Amino acid sequence: MMGTDVTYPPLDLLKPVADGIWIVDSGPMRAFGIPLPVRMTVLRLSDGSLILHSPTRLTVPLKESLAGIGTVRHLIAPNVAHWTFLAQWQAQFPDATTWAAPGLRQRGPVRRSNLRLDHDLGRLAPDAWSQEIEHILVRGAGGFCEVALFHVGSRTLVLTDLVQNIEPARLPALLRPAAHLAGVTAPRGRAPVYLRAIVRLKGGSAREAARIMVGLAPERVIFSHGRWFDRDGTAQLRRSLAWLLD
Repeated sequence: MMGTDVTYPPLDLLKPVADGIWIVDSGPMRAFGIPLPVRMTVLRLSDGSLILHSPTRLTVPLKESLAGIGTVRHLIAPNVAHWTFLAQWQAQFPDATTWAAPGLRQRGPVRRSNLRLDHDLGRLAPDAWSQEIEHILVRGAGGFCEVALFHVGSRTLVLTDLVQNIEPARLPALLRPAAHLAGVTAPRGRAPVYLRAIVRLKGGSAREAARIMVGLAPERVIFSHGRWFDRDGTAQLRRSLAWLLD
C-alpha cells in the first residue's frame, strides 16, 4: 500500500458490524494538514428506529440502503467537531430529531451556520434509547465534551475522537512523522496530543469516564478515524486510554 488512500472503501455504504450495528466509511477530511478517514455508526433500536452517530456525507445509495434497515429517527453530533454534515441529513429527514453534545450550540461556527439542534445530550440517555444504549460524557477544558455510546446488546462502544488509529501505510510518507508525533498512528493510536491535553485538564471526572468505559468491557470499539477495534475491544481500549487512566 502506497499511502494514496487513507480511507476504507467502499465508501458511503452500510457495512454490518453486529446485530443492530452498521458503519459507514467516508472521507477523506483533513485535520492540521493530515488526511483522515471518517466514519459514521448506525444503531438500530428494537422499534426499528435508526440512530446516526456522527453523520458523514449523504448519498442517494446510502439513503436507500438505510430505508432497507429501519427509519432514521435520530441524528447525533457527538462532540464539538462532528456536526458539519447534519444539515444535509436534516433536509432529507426533516422529522428526525437532532441531538448535540453539550456545548456544541455555543460554538461560533455552529451559531453562524443556523444549524437546527433540537436537544442537548446529557449524562443520562434519552427515553427513546435508554433501555438499549448507555451514555458516558467525557469533558475537557474550553467546553469540549464527547458523548460516548455503549450499545448494550452487542457490547459495542461508539466513540468519536477519543481514539484515533490511523494506519501509517495509508498516509503519504511525508505526513507519517507528524501523525506519529500526534500519537494517532496504529496499532497504538490514541487521541491526538492536543485533545489529550484538553481532556487531562478536566482531571478526575475525565479519568472516571475512562474507567467507566473500560469497565463496560466492550467487545468492540468503533470510532471516527482509522482502523477501529473489531476484536479484543476492552484490552485495546485500555491501551489507547492509558494516558487518561494512569
